[in-house]
Amino acid sequence: MLQDAQAIRHYQRITDALTEQWNRGYRLDELRLYLDGYLAALRNSNVIEPYLVHRLEDEAVRYLFDTSNFAVPEPELEPDYDYR
Repeated sequence: MLQDAQAIRHYQRITDALTEQWNRGYRLDELRLYLDGYLAALRNSNVIEPYLVHRLEDEAVRYLFDTSNFAVPEPELEPDYDYR
């Protein structure tokens, strides 16, 4: 579980971006590449501590592979009443 404020902000940015890209039609392979690039940028910039990047990666990968995060809800159909 993330407790550092900056790591939480990055997690929110990552998950929002992954969901947005999923809705645009990108799938798991492309999303994983995006995540890897984001994490590499964090590691190279030293914005947050390396151990926090590792925890962030664990949480983001868990989010990525949880299919319920990308499920499209089925619209509820209204009953077809016959008003005669």
